[in-house]
Amino acid sequence: MKNIVGISLLFLLLIGPWYFLINEANGEFVFYSSLILTLFLTIIGFVIFLENRNPVQTIAWLVVFGAFPFVGCIFYFLFGRNFRKERIFHKKYFLDKQSFVKISGEAEHHERIREMGGSSQQLFTLANRLGNSPISFTTETRVLRNGQETFFNIIEQLNKARHHIHLEYYIVRDDEIGCVLKNVLMEKAREGVEIRFLYDAVGSWKLERSYINDLKQAGVEMVAFGPLHLPLLNNTFNFRNHRKIIVIDGSVGFMGGLNIGDEYLGKNPKFGSWRDTHLIVKGEAVRTLQLIFLQDWYYSTNQSFLTDEYLMSGSELHQGDGGVQLIGGGPDSEWTIIKSIFFKMITSAEKSVWIASPYFVPDDDILQALKVAALSGLDVKLLVPKNPDKRIVYHASRTYFPEMLSSGVRIFQYNEGFMHSKIIIVDEQLASIGTTNMDMRSFHLNFEVNAFLYRTESALQLVNDFKEDLKLSQEVEIDAFSKRNIGLKVLESTCRLLSPLL
Repeated sequence: MKNIVGISLLFLLLIGPWYFLINEANGEFVFYSSLILTLFLTIIGFVIFLENRNPVQTIAWLVVFGAFPFVGCIFYFLFGRNFRKERIFHKKYFLDKQSFVKISGEAEHHERIREMGGSSQQLFTLANRLGNSPISFTTETRVLRNGQETFFNIIEQLNKARHHIHLEYYIVRDDEIGCVLKNVLMEKAREGVEIRFLYDAVGSWKLERSYINDLKQAGVEMVAFGPLHLPLLNNTFNFRNHRKIIVIDGSVGFMGGLNIGDEYLGKNPKFGSWRDTHLIVKGEAVRTLQLIFLQDWYYSTNQSFLTDEYLMSGSELHQGDGGVQLIGGGPDSEWTIIKSIFFKMITSAEKSVWIASPYFVPDDDILQALKVAALSGLDVKLLVPKNPDKRIVYHASRTYFPEMLSSGVRIFQYNEGFMHSKIIIVDEQLASIGTTNMDMRSFHLNFEVNAFLYRTESALQLVNDFKEDLKLSQEVEIDAFSKRNIGLKVLESTCRLLSPLL
């Protein structure tokens, strides 16, 4: 109770001077309006307090409310509400877990896992327990290094579809590549292929209605994930589907960093060349990708397709050259699944940790793990873009550079356009590729999907690609970086202060 009273007094002390000045100029009406707003902000403070958030988040919200009360209210309703996620997604989480446990029991590889040895065995055991997804040794994967290679392979495989096509994307644009995709899907739908297309309502908010209607009229089922009816009152507004998934006939899958848009082909002059990484998957692990999509589809439509017709069609075995594990994580999970696996990867590394991420705003756990790894003598490298596409995140990420550089982490800025790859490589043997950024939104709020690769040809390809990317990058030197002007440092610190709110 004392804490609640303390927060109330703090709100009044912070906000009171604002309203006193307003009241003097505008009279009684504004006085009562200001009083109502003050009480309203105090209630919000109680809610934040009772949610037991990270103390940094709580303090950041108090500062925002005190400095910008009106804007702070709007910002809180749009991005800040931390509704009980287990209540919102309880049904989805329960059904997801039951379904994943079923396929996990059908694909056990205990002997192969034991052959991996200590830390690798622990990592895949952790991933299986958290994500309820088995590791496969009969899955073929191939790395796709850019938009041209990725979309060429996607269109090629879509044209081969005979039974169904499932797509799930954060961003879909009605531009040149978007129209190419649309035309292929419309043609396949007319041939009788079942097509289900799930797109995120926020990520694709600019998507033309005509684009959706054209696909629907051709027979494609188009569904928005998390539709926005009244954003200020929508308790799922802040939880977005950031996944990029395609499953074709249950036997071929795609996942990784590329959305559907011309900028991913390097055609947007604002970004120029676009460096990204995608993955094509064939064989047993496609079933996991299929299941992730079908669960998201069921959550959005109440239509269930969890049948052998869809889940067994991808069970044919391919010549796997190592372990492949596909993991979906999100706010419906009991644990912060992908972040926990990343943490385990970093802390179990013996020689090196290499990370590529377009957005680097880590929480305390990941930041400390990276610094300790570097201080322990490991080769820790971080690759980030030099040119930003999201300025708040870009400036916030740079506030982490001094302490990381001081601990021995080497930081490189990619110079050839925009770098959007989301990669972690440990000891040049274990790698992760997917949709998860190294930031708090991906860890705690977004629905994501990642592939974890152990001693596969794809993992080796990611190693070689990372080395090539470093040749096109400039290393950040601590002495030069520390000489940034005071105005830029203030801007960066302000962005970091705001980053826990997002």
